[in-house]
Amino acid sequence: MKRKFITKKFKPNKKLKFVFLFIMFIIGMYVSYRNLEKSKIEISDKELVNLVVNNSFNNDNNILEKMIDETLKVSNPIKLLNKNYSKYIEKTSSEKEVYNTEKESPIIYIYNTHQSEEYAPSSYAEFSINPTVIMNDYILEDIFNKNGYSTLVEERSIKEILNQNNWKYANSYKASRIFLEDIIIKQPTLKYFIDVHRDSLKRDKTTTTIDGKDYAKIIFLIGTENENYQANLTLTEKINNKLNEHYPGLSKGIYKKGGPGVNGVYNQDFSPNTILVEMGGYENTTTEVLNTSIAFSKCFLEVINE
Repeated sequence: MKRKFITKKFKPNKKLKFVFLFIMFIIGMYVSYRNLEKSKIEISDKELVNLVVNNSFNNDNNILEKMIDETLKVSNPIKLLNKNYSKYIEKTSSEKEVYNTEKESPIIYIYNTHQSEEYAPSSYAEFSINPTVIMNDYILEDIFNKNGYSTLVEERSIKEILNQNNWKYANSYKASRIFLEDIIIKQPTLKYFIDVHRDSLKRDKTTTTIDGKDYAKIIFLIGTENENYQANLTLTEKINNKLNEHYPGLSKGIYKKGGPGVNGVYNQDFSPNTILVEMGGYENTTTEVLNTSIAFSKCFLEVINE
């Protein structure tokens, strides 16, 4: 007697199908997160910085976060993107970023040899945007301009210079030197050159509280192997003394670097009025960095006014 074999069609279990789809969703989210993380989108919003500076003397330490939240509710988040990314989105002529060399007789030039140095994510996190040291530039620019000292901020990309010359990150000072040499030709009235950085130490080493307000600590770096060493040291010591006088504990002092295996110059041979300042570390918040930028600007202006 022949046996009949009945073949049943395989029907996937609903639970297995759900688990499979869920796993694929998690993988997709992870890949998207990694891509965003690698993109390192940077904040570069002058309007936001101006808004922050205009309200910065409020004693509420959370004022910056509150104001950013309010700004993001009414602003297009694309405006917060660095121009290297936002160029892929069509802009009106009024929104296009233009390198500004039109200012009348500027005397202060602010730049960042390491433009990609980031601070702790804040209210920008929902847009995958982290504030960088470039934020400090616009805060300082706003305060200096309002006090009658015309200021230029370098907006061109260090990364582009590195890529064009096939240079590694270690050659960043060579890249920023190109900008220095170029800007002094275009703006010969420039007298002070401020290179703003961020420290790489943890929060407990880069944060202090003064009169109930949190600050990102400052440290100055001086290269000992250049002809302007003494002049740059003298200027930096004056600013550091003012910080110690008005904001005790904010400055970690002046770090002198030279010798074998060390840069020892940091473009400070370019001018006797070159300052390299590190504000805070990678775990400092935007509020702490803002407070420090204001403190530094006050002491810097006090010194050059003298």
